Amino acid sequence: MRFSVLVCSLVGVASAAPTFPDFNLKSILNPDNTLEALSDYFNTLATRVQLAKVLADPPTCDVSKAKIPTAPEPLPSPSEGLTVSHVFVGRGTQNYTCGEDPSEAPKAAGALAQLFDVGCIAALYPDLLERLPSMAVRFNSTELGASPLTSTGIHYFTDATTPYFDLGGEEVHCKKTDDTAAPSTAAVGQKGEKAVAWLKLDAVPGDSSRIREVYRVDTAGGSPPATCEGMGKTFEVQYATSYWFFDGDEVDKDSE
Repeated sequence: MRFSVLVCSLVGVASAAPTFPDFNLKSILNPDNTLEALSDYFNTLATRVQLAKVLADPPTCDVSKAKIPTAPEPLPSPSEGLTVSHVFVGRGTQNYTCGEDPSEAPKAAGALAQLFDVGCIAALYPDLLERLPSMAVRFNSTELGASPLTSTGIHYFTDATTPYFDLGGEEVHCKKTDDTAAPSTAAVGQKGEKAVAWLKLDAVPGDSSRIREVYRVDTAGGSPPATCEGMGKTFEVQYATSYWFFDGDEVDKDSE
């Protein structure tokens, strides 16, 4: 995405009168949190638009220079020799199942999310990217809330333990290798659900993609209730997050 296109998109959001995705403030557990998240996002957006308008020499969008956020209890750093190749915001659902005993905790059953390319935002406006998931999770839509970005990829699980990402031209199958709790300040979901953990994923042995590692950070919502009381056999929890993809010069040796 060229910088000029990005600026036009930002200006369009700030100045146009788009038809926003549906969200019902009355159905949200804490409307004050929702209004605060939206206000924070749009105020940051407006600031960035104004700065972009007055820059004599617009900065170059170089995704490889983007800096991934860190949690209070940080995840392991990307492996030596890897560089950021893509950054996407994911918007969708974390999926869960329940058995016959309502006192048991729900079991994770994968996820389904649309992916939105935000590489230039990550490189040029990291403070805006940080606010995107908390804004997007407020809307009753798998679109990216009050944003002009359109989905260019998809994320789901091919089995119980294999997250899969199709970035619209590049794809990778992964396995979870580490996790850490989301910060205490992380955005909750529409009904007050806590933010799901931040994750580090590695490409599975034999995967032919240049993508070697994936990070899930800046999560918003997605966590299940403590027990299955009142829940169906299957249910979904709305979430949003940022996914960071790191490439290497060589694919996994097991794929050769």
